[in-house]
Amino acid sequence: MIDSYRHKGLRQKLVETIREKGIKDVRILEAIGKVPRHFFMDSGFVEFAYRDQAFPIAAGQTISQPYTVAFQTELLQVKKHEKVLEVGTGSGYQCAILLELGAKVHTIERQRELFLKAKTKLNEMGYKPYFYYGDGYLGQASQAPFDKILITAGAPEIPRDLLKQLNIGGRMVVPVGGSSGQVMIAVDRISEEEYKETEHGYFAFVPMLKGKQ
Repeated sequence: MIDSYRHKGLRQKLVETIREKGIKDVRILEAIGKVPRHFFMDSGFVEFAYRDQAFPIAAGQTISQPYTVAFQTELLQVKKHEKVLEVGTGSGYQCAILLELGAKVHTIERQRELFLKAKTKLNEMGYKPYFYYGDGYLGQASQAPFDKILITAGAPEIPRDLLKQLNIGGRMVVPVGGSSGQVMIAVDRISEEEYKETEHGYFAFVPMLKGKQ
C-alpha cells in the first residue's frame, strides 16, 4: 500500500477532529498523525480510513474508532519503555499507536485469522511487538508483571485474573458491560491486594470472548 500526500492530509484532519473532541496528549495526537490507518483496513473500506468511525475487519471484528483508540490510550497514561499487555490485537492499529509512544508491547489475539494478518502487517511496517495467539482472559503470566494492561473488547466484568499480572502502581483500562454498551473503567493497582476503580464514560465494543479460534 502507498501512504500518499492525500492520506497524510486526511490524517491531519483526523488529528484535528480528535483534538476538538478533547484529546490533549500531544504524543498520542502525533502518533495518530503518523500511523497510516488505511494500511490496517480491508480494501473495500480504505477510502473511509480517516473518518472518525469504526469499520469491520475480518472474523466479525472491527477496527476501533480513532477517537476511542486515542481515549483509551490517553487514559492508560503510557510512558516510554513501559511494558504493556494489549488484549485483543485486532487489526494491529492500536498496537502501532502504543509502539509509537515507545511502549514495549505484548499483544494477544484469540482469532487466528486476525493474529496472522496483524502480525504480518505490523512486521511489514517495521513494528516489533511480542505477538501471542491465545485466550486474552489468560493474559501472559510468563511475561508478567506489566506496567499497563489495555483491553480492546467489552468484558462482562473486570477480569480479575489479569489484574494479578499488573505491576503495583500499574493501570488497566477496560470497557465493562454487555452488548448494549460498556463503561470505560481504569483500575489502578495500589498494593498487592488493593485496587482503585474509576469510570470514564460509555462506549461500544465487540464482546471479549474466552478461548481461541
